[in-house]
Amino acid sequence: MKLLKFTILLFFATTISCCNNDDDNPPADPVDQLPPATQTGARTFGCLLDGEVFLPGNTPNNLDCVYQFVNGGYYFELQSNRRKNGVDYERIAIGTNKLEIYEGGTFLLKENMPGNALGVYIYKYDTYTTSESYTGELTITKLDFDNHIVSGTFWFDVEDGNGVVHEIREGRFDMRFTE
Repeated sequence: MKLLKFTILLFFATTISCCNNDDDNPPADPVDQLPPATQTGARTFGCLLDGEVFLPGNTPNNLDCVYQFVNGGYYFELQSNRRKNGVDYERIAIGTNKLEIYEGGTFLLKENMPGNALGVYIYKYDTYTTSESYTGELTITKLDFDNHIVSGTFWFDVEDGNGVVHEIREGRFDMRFTE
């Protein structure tokens, strides 16, 4: 009888230990932790910030997207916010300044001036933007005005006030925009 109880106990212990809980074992590759690159207006945003996963979270209005025609020019803005370690505020944003975006278009991210697209990284209260020296790219993979969907990919570099270059890579988004 003891042997039967031991065998049953061993069977259940082996069965339970073989279960794989994906929540406890995130993918080893940070890129695999980003949201999929969809084009349905799924309200997703993600990228790698200096090799670590950046996703929106734990702040009010942590994800927003606008595309508007104002004062003779088009302005696109997509921003995502989070609190790093629950304390320090971070934002990653991409946008245009009097520059129309279109499906299939790739736009160079550089300084903030009319006719340009730009990338922005904010840490605490300091803002760092792309420039002539530190650039990137924004590619619009879908722009649907009927359903207000904009999807795409991006990457860029910015230099902070201490001379450290921050690399934003593998960026992807699938958003509904307001006009």
